[in-house]
Amino acid sequence: MIRRLIAVGSAAGMLAGAPAPAAAQQPPVVDAPAGTLAGEAQGDLRVFRGIPYALPPVGERRWRPPAPMPRWQGTRAATAFGPACIQPPQGSLHTIYSVDTPLPQSEDCLTLNIWTPAHAEHAPVIVWIHGGALWTGSSRETMYDGARLAERGVIVVSINYRLGVLGYLAHPGLSRESPDHVSGNYGLLDQIAALRWVRDNIGAFGGDASNVTIAGESAGALSVLYLMVAPDARGLFSKAISESGYMISMPALKRGVHGWPAAEEAGALLGAAVQAPDIAALRRMDAATLNAAASAAHFAPFAAVDGHVLPEQMVDAFNAGRQANVPVLIGFNAGEIRSLRVLAPAQPPASAADYEAQIRRTYGDLADAFLRLYPSSDMMESILATTRDQLYGWTSEKVARAQTALGVPSYLYLFDHAYPAADQAGLHAFHASELPFVFGTFDGTPPYWPNPPRTAGETALSDAMIGYWTSFARDGRPRAANAPDWAPYGTERAYMHFTDTPHLSANLMPGMYELNEEVVCRRNAAGGIGWNWNVGLWSPRNPPATEACRQR
Repeated sequence: MIRRLIAVGSAAGMLAGAPAPAAAQQPPVVDAPAGTLAGEAQGDLRVFRGIPYALPPVGERRWRPPAPMPRWQGTRAATAFGPACIQPPQGSLHTIYSVDTPLPQSEDCLTLNIWTPAHAEHAPVIVWIHGGALWTGSSRETMYDGARLAERGVIVVSINYRLGVLGYLAHPGLSRESPDHVSGNYGLLDQIAALRWVRDNIGAFGGDASNVTIAGESAGALSVLYLMVAPDARGLFSKAISESGYMISMPALKRGVHGWPAAEEAGALLGAAVQAPDIAALRRMDAATLNAAASAAHFAPFAAVDGHVLPEQMVDAFNAGRQANVPVLIGFNAGEIRSLRVLAPAQPPASAADYEAQIRRTYGDLADAFLRLYPSSDMMESILATTRDQLYGWTSEKVARAQTALGVPSYLYLFDHAYPAADQAGLHAFHASELPFVFGTFDGTPPYWPNPPRTAGETALSDAMIGYWTSFARDGRPRAANAPDWAPYGTERAYMHFTDTPHLSANLMPGMYELNEEVVCRRNAAGGIGWNWNVGLWSPRNPPATEACRQR
C-alpha cells in the first residue's frame, strides 16, 4: 500500500509550469529584516520569487532542523523560482498530474515566493503548502500562482519544504545528535521555519503578521493538520484551510504503533538497505541517488509522533481539544478516488453476495451500517466512496466538529462540480480538481489535466471560491459576491455544496461520519491497527466495541 501511495504522490506532486512574463515595469525593491530584495512588477501586484528562508540543508545540515538565514548583503534578485526539493522521477506512466518537463531540483531548496498588492498595508496573508504525498511537488507549480488571490487584497506566500527521505527520515543516530533526542519531521520543521520567516518579514511587504492563514491541499492539507497539533507552530497562524486533508494514523519515533514500525527502526532498516552503516555514510550519499533508493526500498515519508515536534496522534489531539484554537475552512471532493484508484481495490468481488460476506466478516456489528452507506447494488461506486470517506470525508467533518467544540467557527465544503472534460473521462470532481477554481488558474493545469471550459459559469464559480477563500483569510468569515452566505458548521452541520454554483446545505452524507468515527475510535483504542485506506474490502477485522467509543 505504501508503494501505491508513493506512485500516486510521484505523479500528483509534479504540476509545474512557467509563469507568463510580466510587463516591463520598474522592479519593486523591499528592504526586509532578512535583506533587500528586488522583485517583479506585475500590473498592480509585486511578485518576489525564490527567497531563501533558511540555510541550505546540505552537507552536515542534511537531517538537521532548518537553520536561520543570516541577513544577506546588498540587493538580492527575487525574480526566479527556486528549484523543487529532491523528489523521485515521475516515470513513464502519464496521469492527469504528469508533466512533460521535469521540475528543476536541488537539495538546496528552502525558498518561498510572495505575491502582494502594490500598495498593501496590514494585508491578510495566506501561506500555501503544496501537495504531493510528502514525496513530490513544489511551490513553483503554475496552478499555485497567487496573482488572482492577491488581486483580492491578500498576500500569498508559497513555500518549499524537504520531501521524502530527506524530509522525514528518523534514525537512532540522528536522535543521538539531537539535543531533544528526536529525529524525523524535518519537512514539518521547514514549514514552521517558513512561518517564522513570514512572522518576522511579511510586514515589509505590506502584510499583517498577526493575520496569517495556513492553507494546503492533499499532503499540504495533511501538513496543515500536523501544524495544528505542533506546539512550535502555535501563534504563527490564526486560521487554517485544509483541502482534501487526511487524519491518518502516524508512526511513533521509538515504538511500533497502529501497524507502523518505530520510525527510528524504519530509518535503520533503510540505512542497511542502502549499505550506509551510519549517519555519516548516509550524508555522503548523493541526494537524488538516496531518494531513489529510499523509494525503491518502500520508505514512507510521514511525520512521526516524537513527543516533541508532534507530541501525540493527531486524532488524540483533536479528541481532547489540544489542537490550535483557530477557525478552519475544510472540505473534500466528491470524486477524490476517481483519480487515485491505486488507493482502492481495482475490481469488485465476483458477486454482490461475496461483497456483503466480506464486509460482514470484517465489520461485524458495524456491517449493516456500512452496507447502508456503501451497498452492493453498485459495488464499484461503493468502493470508491468507502476510501474517499475514510481518508477525506471523515477527516473534514472531524475537524469541523472539533473546532466547533472549541467555540471557534468552522466551515465545511463538498466540491462536487461537473464539467464535460472531467465527466467524460470518468473523473467527476477528482482529487485536486478544485485547485484551478481556488487559484483562478484554468490556464495553469498540467498537460493531461481535463480542463474546465472558459465559460461564464465556470468563471463565476471560480470567482465565488476565490471570494470565499480570501474573505476567510481576511476576517475568518467566507463570503463572496453574488453567492450565498456560508454558515458555520455549528449544530446544524451546515456545509457549502459546490456544484455548478455554490449552495448551502446541511447534514453531509448522513451516517458517514458516525461509521468512520466508530471504526477509527476502535482501532485507536486497540492500538494494533492503523486507519488510512485500509477500509472496505481492504479492511482487517475491526476490533469490538468499547464503552469509550460508544460514548463518543
